[in-house]
Amino acid sequence: MDDLIRNIAVYALPVLFAITLHEAAHAYVARYFGDNTAYAAGRMTLNPLVHVDIVGTIVIPIALYLTTGFVFGYAKPVPVDFARLRNPKRDMAWVALAGPGANFIMALMWLIFAVVLVAFGVGEEFPHKVAQAGLIVNLLLFAFNLLPIPPLDGGRVLTSMLPTRLAYQFARIEPYGFFIVLALLFFNLLSFWVGPVMMFGRMLLQLIASPLTLLLS
Repeated sequence: MDDLIRNIAVYALPVLFAITLHEAAHAYVARYFGDNTAYAAGRMTLNPLVHVDIVGTIVIPIALYLTTGFVFGYAKPVPVDFARLRNPKRDMAWVALAGPGANFIMALMWLIFAVVLVAFGVGEEFPHKVAQAGLIVNLLLFAFNLLPIPPLDGGRVLTSMLPTRLAYQFARIEPYGFFIVLALLFFNLLSFWVGPVMMFGRMLLQLIASPLTLLLS
């Protein structure tokens, strides 16, 4: 029980901010490109409580951790009316990329935090574990959401890039996207996408942070 409480304490903030700021980023970029739907609904905010989904943000991550050791969750999806965007087909990609982009930036912040902890000789184990959890959770969300299956962000990006006729046909699988993802997870095929994308993301983060790492070493 003590281990469970410690692990919840380690992952609580990283998971909460990773999935809620992901949604807030969608709202900010949607408004920038002309859609005020999320703003009008009060979702264009950095307040995590506005984005929390009791099941997806709290129940599912804890249940997954208890049963599999794997931590994952989601927040309330931000409402976006793509028809209101100034250039719906093009701007859809930018709105979609905002979420994974936010996770990438947060992963970078957690990596920098970890580097600073080491540089200043912080011996307490807890902040190091929180920094590592923040890095892993955000890289996981970054990779998972870029999966090119609608309604995931990667699916919307691919829809935006395809010619109009193909984009329309591809978008028609969106109602079945959740079941496709579940099937990939069930047959252990999701790791063939998530693993390499996470690895690439981590290498890129380390490259970006390398000047600071060298400066503080």
